[in-house]
Amino acid sequence: MIKWRHTFHASPELAFEEVSTAQLVASVLRENGIAVEEGIGRTGVVGTLKRGDGPKIGLRADMDALPLSEKNDFAHKSRHEGKMHACGHDGHTAMLLGAAVALSKNTEWAGTINFIFQPAEEAAGGGRVMIEDGLFERFPCDMVFGMHNWPGVPMGRFAINHGPMMASFDTFEITIQGVGSHAAMPERSVDSLVCASQLVLALQTIVSRRLPPQETAVVSVTQIHGGEAWNVLPETAVIRGTVRCFSASTQRRIHDLLTEISSGIAQSNGASATVSYRYAYPATINSHNETDIAIRAASAVVGKDKVDWDCVPSMASEDFSFMLNSKPGAYIWMGVDRDETIPLHNPHYDFNDDTIELGASFWIELVRDAMGTGSKTVDAGVTAAVAA
Repeated sequence: MIKWRHTFHASPELAFEEVSTAQLVASVLRENGIAVEEGIGRTGVVGTLKRGDGPKIGLRADMDALPLSEKNDFAHKSRHEGKMHACGHDGHTAMLLGAAVALSKNTEWAGTINFIFQPAEEAAGGGRVMIEDGLFERFPCDMVFGMHNWPGVPMGRFAINHGPMMASFDTFEITIQGVGSHAAMPERSVDSLVCASQLVLALQTIVSRRLPPQETAVVSVTQIHGGEAWNVLPETAVIRGTVRCFSASTQRRIHDLLTEISSGIAQSNGASATVSYRYAYPATINSHNETDIAIRAASAVVGKDKVDWDCVPSMASEDFSFMLNSKPGAYIWMGVDRDETIPLHNPHYDFNDDTIELGASFWIELVRDAMGTGSKTVDAGVTAAVAA
């Protein structure tokens, strides 16, 4: 698994470009008697193992890298300038591939396992594309599971929730249309930049004053564009940003408020505003029973005292949410920190090889549990904690 991981890391491929990664995955699966279909969701791979009658489960790993220049200096550093596995997807792929090989030789389960190697998780929505390509019609699943390495959680620990794990991800663009003029004659203008400045501040009241405090959300303006000359008041300004929250109703409410506030601020300045809002990723919400399965599997690997099943959700986003919108399932974080925390999407990040065996073991225990042969010994502890 470490050899595979280093191969993936040295040859990172961006969204929907995961050709060599997919080829290696498919060849290993086939060599171990696992049925393989390629090109699912453009560059995705699904391997299927069937052994008798039983549950049908999906296990997902993401394969894509980031458009980032690596600043590490080791033998397996990226050989592709401007591309890097800075989110640990190389480790995710290696762990699930190792689990697939082990499960192909393991007889302690009965049912169907679909090993889902997904392209384009990083902002390109590969999970959605696989579903649109008939993922669950072609490879039926009763439940589906995902796992992500998580800096900030120590190595040897797992973290999960019954419910929200990660937020939705939406983007917006607001175009302010004013009237341009000479900078020395502002009275002849409708200043789009003054209007945009007021609007940026007003948008912060969406979370602080227009939503109930119980509805967690983040509205962030990330770009302001307007003007090209020192002595011209531009007629147009553009504001862009992101919205993150944990429910579809909150997404719709924020969309409505963006439109309402933009129109009101623009009108008060004599300008007009056009809002373009893109619903990108839904929130990642775990279902209850499948979360219990994941907790039991993690507890079997590291001990139940090292599984946090009431962790703080992240406001970052994950397109595994599309799969959870289609099927019940659960998404879990695996700790990777040694002595320091290097964040994801950092040019110095490298997946912790010491955790690879833990991750593969988690997948194996999860299959055994979901298919009726795993340990149920932590059931009482989980039930009591959830009730409390």
